[in-house]
Amino acid sequence: QVQLVESGGGLVQAGGSLRLSCAASGSIFSINTMGWYRQAPGKQRELAATITSGGNTNYADSVTGRFTISRDNAKQTVYLQMNNLKPEDTAVYYCNADIVHRDRSRVGTFAYWGQGTQVTVSS
Repeated sequence: QVQLVESGGGLVQAGGSLRLSCAASGSIFSINTMGWYRQAPGKQRELAATITSGGNTNYADSVTGRFTISRDNAKQTVYLQMNNLKPEDTAVYYCNADIVHRDRSRVGTFAYWGQGTQVTVSS
């Protein structure tokens, strides 16, 4: 069994910062790509940022220059540093991890998700 536990969400004023964390645990051999996705009220879930096991990153245009994704492979944790937050960043943020199990099996890219953490940016 694999779990992704998120933390760091909250309420912040526009222009402020938050750092989200997502720690993976369980029967893990390795983790491929990890990412953060968000879902705003009335909108489709969308990608915010991803990072490969080698450290290559990808960002949505809307967050480029403001958000930074990083990972600590030893801690099996992915982070999302969010700076200069805007009201349109308000959403539930979910972390995702593409995990290879200890028995070397892989369920799929989107098999494992964090519980979601609310980020609310006020004007």
